[in-house]
Amino acid sequence: MNTVTLKPSKEKSLLRRHPWVYANAIDRIDGKPAPGATVIVRAHDGRFLARAAYSPQSQIRVRVWSFDEAEPIDHAFFKRRVQRAIAHRQALVHGTGAVRLIFGEADGLPGLIADYYVTDAPQEVPLRGAPQEVPRPAGNPLGGLGDDAEKRGQLVCQFMAVGVEAWKEVIVAALVGATGCPNVYERSDVSIREKEGLAQTTGVLAGDPPPDTLITNENGVRYHVDVRSGHKTGFYVDQRDNRALVQAYADGRDVLNCFCYTGGFSLAALKGGAKRVVSIDSSGEALALARQNVTANDFDPSRADWLDADAFKTLRRLYDDGERFDLVVLDPPKFAPSREHVDRAARAYKDINLSGFKLLRPGGLLFTYSCSGAIDADLFQKIVAGAAADARVDARILKRLGAGVDHPLLTAFPEGEYLKGLLLQIA
Repeated sequence: MNTVTLKPSKEKSLLRRHPWVYANAIDRIDGKPAPGATVIVRAHDGRFLARAAYSPQSQIRVRVWSFDEAEPIDHAFFKRRVQRAIAHRQALVHGTGAVRLIFGEADGLPGLIADYYVTDAPQEVPLRGAPQEVPRPAGNPLGGLGDDAEKRGQLVCQFMAVGVEAWKEVIVAALVGATGCPNVYERSDVSIREKEGLAQTTGVLAGDPPPDTLITNENGVRYHVDVRSGHKTGFYVDQRDNRALVQAYADGRDVLNCFCYTGGFSLAALKGGAKRVVSIDSSGEALALARQNVTANDFDPSRADWLDADAFKTLRRLYDDGERFDLVVLDPPKFAPSREHVDRAARAYKDINLSGFKLLRPGGLLFTYSCSGAIDADLFQKIVAGAAADARVDARILKRLGAGVDHPLLTAFPEGEYLKGLLLQIA
C-alpha cells in the first residue's frame, strides 16, 4: 500500500480529525501513488492516522477518506457515505425542491458537491430509496413522490478534487441508487480543479440531459434554474433559510436586492408581500430569468424593478437620487478567492455595506453576506461595523446568518464555513 509519512509533530491536525494534509507537512512518500490513489497516512513514528486520497499537484496533498484503519476504501465505502448523507437530509430538510445532498468534507467525501432538484413538484424533494439510518419525524416531506417524480428530478455534481474524480463512476451510481433519480449532470467548471491538475468539464454523467431551465419550488416560490450554465449548480441552494427570513420580514416594505442573480431574494420578498422590490445585477441573462420567475409565480410585475447595472455605482446613485428602502439585501460574489485578496475584498465589502446602511430608513433591515472563505466571521463583522460607523448609524445585530442544515460544518474543519451573514437593524 502506498504510504505517506508526516514530519515530526505534523500529525496533530489529523489527530483532531482535520481532513487535510498540506505538502509541507509530508516527510516522505513510499510507493508511487497515482493522482487520486488511496494512501495510508502515518505519523513520523509509524502510527496509523488515516486512509486518504493523494493529490500530487495540489498544495492540499492529501484529503482524508477515513480515520478508521479497518475501513477499506472501495465501492461499498462510497455507497455508505452517500446513503448516510442522504439519510441526514431526510431527517432535517423540509419545504424545498432543491437540496444539497453532499457537502464535501462535512459528509466524508472531500471535494464533492451534489445538489438535487425536483421540477414541477409540489414543494418537496423525493428521496425514495434512501436508507432509514436516521429516524424521520412524522410527516417528513422528503418521503417520495413516486416514479413520475423521479423522472422529473435532476442531480447536479461538482468533482473538485482528484480523489472524488477517481471514483466518479462509483459515486454517480451510488447517488442514482440512493435517490432513484436517473439524471446526473456535471458542473465541474470550477477553477479549483486546475490546482488538482484537472481540466474543467461539464456534461451528462447519467440519464437524460437537463432542459434549458427547470422549475423547482422553495417555500411556496417557483424558481427557474439553469443547471447547465448558471452560477454554481444553477441556484444558490445555500441561501434557502435566508430567503425564507427575507420573505418573513418583507411585508409592506420597500426592498433593495443587490447582486440579485436570477432573483432569489427578490422573489422571496415579493412572496412575502413586499410593496416594491428593486433588484440589481450586471448579467442581462440572469435578469431575464428573474423576470421569468416573476411570471412563473403570477406576481405583479409592476412591483419589481430590474436594473442591469454595476451594483457599486448604482448604490451610490440611488443614494444621491434620494431613494430609501426598508430592507436591503447584499449578497455579492466571492470578493476574496484566496488570502492574497483579503485586503482588497475588505474594502469592497465595506463599500457596499456603507451604501447599504445609508440607503436604509430608520428601523430598516440589512441582510448582508460574504461567501469568501478567506474572510472569516469575525473579520466580516468588523468590516460591517466599520461601515456602520462611517455611515453614522447605530446598527444592531439581530441574527447571525449562514447556510442551511444541508450544509453542515465539521467542528474540526472551520474552512467549511464559507457563507457568513448578518441581519442588522438601524435605529
